[in-house]
Amino acid sequence: MKLKRGDDLKSNQVVNRSLQFRVLSDSQRDEIHYAVLGVLEDVGVVVKCERAMELLKKAGAYIDGENAKMPRALVEKAIRTAPSGFALYDRNGERRLLFEDGNCYFGPGPSTTYTIDPYSGERRHPKKADTANAARVMDALENIDFIMDFGTVQDVPTRYSDLYQLQAILENTTKPIVHWGFDSQNCQVILEMCSAVTGGLEELQKRPFLALFACSNTPLLHTVEALDKLIFTAENNIPFVCVSAPAAGATSPVSLAGTLVITLAECLSGLVIHQLVREGAPVALGGVTAATDMQTMAMSYGCPEFSLMHAALTEMAHFYGLPLWGTAGCTDSKAVDQQAAVEATASIMMSAMSGTNMVHDVGYLEGGNCSSLAMLVMCDEIIGYVKRLARGVQVDDVTLALDAIKRVGPMGEFVTDPHTYEHFKSEIWFPSLMDRHPCQRWLADGSLTMGDQAAARVRELIENHRPEPLEEKAKNEIDKILSGLA
Repeated sequence: MKLKRGDDLKSNQVVNRSLQFRVLSDSQRDEIHYAVLGVLEDVGVVVKCERAMELLKKAGAYIDGENAKMPRALVEKAIRTAPSGFALYDRNGERRLLFEDGNCYFGPGPSTTYTIDPYSGERRHPKKADTANAARVMDALENIDFIMDFGTVQDVPTRYSDLYQLQAILENTTKPIVHWGFDSQNCQVILEMCSAVTGGLEELQKRPFLALFACSNTPLLHTVEALDKLIFTAENNIPFVCVSAPAAGATSPVSLAGTLVITLAECLSGLVIHQLVREGAPVALGGVTAATDMQTMAMSYGCPEFSLMHAALTEMAHFYGLPLWGTAGCTDSKAVDQQAAVEATASIMMSAMSGTNMVHDVGYLEGGNCSSLAMLVMCDEIIGYVKRLARGVQVDDVTLALDAIKRVGPMGEFVTDPHTYEHFKSEIWFPSLMDRHPCQRWLADGSLTMGDQAAARVRELIENHRPEPLEEKAKNEIDKILSGLA
């Protein structure tokens, strides 16, 4: 069963369909979908917001105290009215990302408690300067497509740290931004800050360079804070992501299918409320589907089940014809080491091959507790590698190279042939950190590991990359907005 057509969507990103894979059969997708509808209809979700409850009751939901049970017709209507995708622009109004179909983009994550100092290697609490440095590094990285704050700073007033972090991001990158506000009041200030950049709210709505997100509380609870933000973004027609973050075996069933049901029930119930506020408002489903390690009770970001559930969640989003916010490029390791590389590569590969649209938390250590710019830079390299794999083998008159083969003939060489010069950059991927030199050259250069190279690259970008500056008028207006905070 497919509720919405997606085959005729246009894409600005080449995707090789032959390299995509599936972890769910058609019948399994149907079973999961009907299970989700059954949960929403028979179990319901707790809704801690009067406005949302009023909308649900008027639309035909069954209300019992704070519990709302949603008929399947209500859920399927929301799936139909939500757009099949949306675009994000850069700070200058140029369209950069199109979240639909199989397009896959990567970015960091928000709100870690710790970060790794790029100079001392110390694990410490983030500061506003770390947000600025992170945005500057991300601005320079080819395979980081959107920006997030990469850690909750603790050297500004706590009540407004989300706003000061946005200021640091706006001043250090032109790339699209995905952010979060602590509450709807702060979301209003975020909109004012971004409108100062675009020259007004209407321009921001026409060419949004910002998306906001909020999380449900697993299992099956929508808090007033999250729903206030959801309603605010729908009213203002700003792209929004409904995120569920279950831990299989703790806050959701230990079975992967059961966790998928909980995740989708939370996302789709949020979608229903979102579309009741404003039909057609831009929205994505979102999941941070992890498993609980029963030995440590930690929520694992590196286990194979993490990647499997995200791939399955992506397939369900494709089934609904909706964009998906996923997670990859992260690890349970405490350092940028072999474990980090294995776990990040596996999740990045699964996200790219399944076609997850917005992939966040790239560069996270410790199961999402600590951000690392060196990890982010290493993942930028891994993403480039995986993107080349996903592009596949192009077969046409040019790539078959029959003219070149005839020119060179038996026992010739292709190094100096014009075909090689014209196409080697597009056909062969070149790393910036991985070392392909002979051992003698590697030894002479200091025997640097990939982790060493990534750490040095971070420091080089912090010190030398100069992002396009924010216009002085917008900068002054943002300063004025922040100076007026109570």
